Amino acid sequence: MEALYLLCSIVSTCFTSLALSLLLPVHALLRWLYGSRAGAAACESAALYEGTVWHERRRPVRHSFQYAVRYALIDLDRAPHAPPGHLSADEARHFADTNGPIFLLTIPPSVGYEQNPLSLYYCYDIKGATQHLQKCIAEVTNTPWGERVLFVFSPNSDLVAKPLHVSPFMDMLGNWSIKANAPEDNLFVAISVQHPKLGNYFTATLKAKRVSSSTLSNHATFFWLMPHKVAIWIYWHAFKLWWKNVSFIQHPRNTNPRYREEAAERDRGLRCCEAFHLDGMKDSAPNRTVSDSSSGKSHIDRCFVWRDAKWPWS
Repeated sequence: MEALYLLCSIVSTCFTSLALSLLLPVHALLRWLYGSRAGAAACESAALYEGTVWHERRRPVRHSFQYAVRYALIDLDRAPHAPPGHLSADEARHFADTNGPIFLLTIPPSVGYEQNPLSLYYCYDIKGATQHLQKCIAEVTNTPWGERVLFVFSPNSDLVAKPLHVSPFMDMLGNWSIKANAPEDNLFVAISVQHPKLGNYFTATLKAKRVSSSTLSNHATFFWLMPHKVAIWIYWHAFKLWWKNVSFIQHPRNTNPRYREEAAERDRGLRCCEAFHLDGMKDSAPNRTVSDSSSGKSHIDRCFVWRDAKWPWS
């Protein structure tokens, strides 16, 4: 039944995207003729990045690929409205326990479709007349299961127990090593999987450069079919891994209803954070930086928040 629903969703999205693509020239013409204050405000609050996503799996078989991507870095405090399905600036500040600007790195929807395996919130703190990147919020979405998890991490480098089944060719064991730089002219994000048996067997990176938005008259054209391309790459390389006889692992919710709680317990076991399982944002306690008097080090008082995301082709 799920396979049939997925197929119907793909067909429906294809027709919708085709129809909306045909309307793009009309939309661009109307904007040129009459202008758009909302569109201009949205453009002013977003920086555009173009770069490459690279994946490398080293065990049990070698498999690597890369593809070109385009991202928007949205100033959530200046944006006319929060992008649908994402946190607002105030929600992100509460979640990360910061007091400065919030920027969201994401691939905007294009012609009726959105696909974001990873979106990042860059959370700044203001001290006096200066501001610095204090924390990041990862917003990880899996496909085709339609789940999403949010958690805070230190951008300098952090180790997080894997909380989400992101691939049918990876189990839930191990940790994510994750880091990100402050986005300026260049942007960098790296995630590797530290597995108890396979070791450091998988790495994914995003490297991107800022492009001049002044040369673009229409952001819709810049991101045209970008989410679709990401989805196609995901499914195509999943097929190639299956073809290479990599073991297929079903979603843990079918075999272990406590997989989320166990991920939180593993995260606590890292001795660098304290994890909580919460069902929503409204009652969530903020993540705080806590000092350990015995070691003199600081750690993030982390909470995982799981949410339902959209069906992958809707």
